[in-house]
Amino acid sequence: MAPTHGSFAHPLSRRGLLTVGAAATGAALVGTPAHATAGPAVIPLPDGFRPEGITIGGGPYAYLGSLGDGSLYRADLRTGTGKIVSAGPGTPSVGLKLDDRGRLFVAGRGQGARVVDARSGEILASYVLSTTTPTFANDVFLTPRAAWFTDSYQPALYALPLGRHGRLPDQDEVVRITLGGDWNQVPGEVVNANGITRTPDGSALLVVQSGVGALHRVDPRTGVTTRVDLGDAAPLSNGDGLLLTGRTLYVVQNRQNAIDVFTLAADGRGGVFRRRITDPAFDVPTTVAAFRGRLYLPNARFTTTPAPETAYAIVSVPK
Repeated sequence: MAPTHGSFAHPLSRRGLLTVGAAATGAALVGTPAHATAGPAVIPLPDGFRPEGITIGGGPYAYLGSLGDGSLYRADLRTGTGKIVSAGPGTPSVGLKLDDRGRLFVAGRGQGARVVDARSGEILASYVLSTTTPTFANDVFLTPRAAWFTDSYQPALYALPLGRHGRLPDQDEVVRITLGGDWNQVPGEVVNANGITRTPDGSALLVVQSGVGALHRVDPRTGVTTRVDLGDAAPLSNGDGLLLTGRTLYVVQNRQNAIDVFTLAADGRGGVFRRRITDPAFDVPTTVAAFRGRLYLPNARFTTTPAPETAYAIVSVPK
């Protein structure tokens, strides 16, 4: 593993890692007319699938990972139909993101991370992110120069530096950044770092610390964090997936069956609570992705004992 506070294996600057605007996602996978109509508000998933992460590219397809066997599923947002595109390795798939080369970057809980071809389902690369136990690779965010992963059990972020033309790194190029500053790690197998995105101006990362209920701004070079001032907003104690569009931040509050919406300062140091989105169909949604003015969230149903016949679905609400 790379040192906790060292240089990247490639000479990547802070701006290089966090260029404003994430890498374009999935545009090459499909083409869909601009006048395409919205699909069903509830999209069924295979019984027993146990979804957690969701990502949507430039076309009307959502990709989801299974907490059960790690399979990856593609759902057509227009029709509600779908299929398994990559059979699972038998270990969990948690957060995932799709890049503009049709690659899915998947957080694999204790198994680290893997990169999968969204078309063929082929595993292109696998990575050990941490040799420290316990470890829980939970969520992932893509910038043009790196894939960033959170660890819910360790005070750390991991970066997979992306080379020229999106070249995937070797194992010895994986970088660990230890979280410091305002970060106060809750010890044990408690969910700490969870959802991850960037600040509106692209100068830093944003990470929600679920157990503490805080949103942190993280310097990607040093790991030093500062707590984001969200005013009188309720704590993000159930904060899970994050989605940033412009200066609007959507925070999924999983067991509250809600999405809290904030307007952030450009540098991400502060924000104002705007509203809460709820829906009767929510059943512990975990993460969120957007397509054509709508938000899509998988129901993880953590309060329901999972069984092979347990029903799961994606719920869509207006953005």
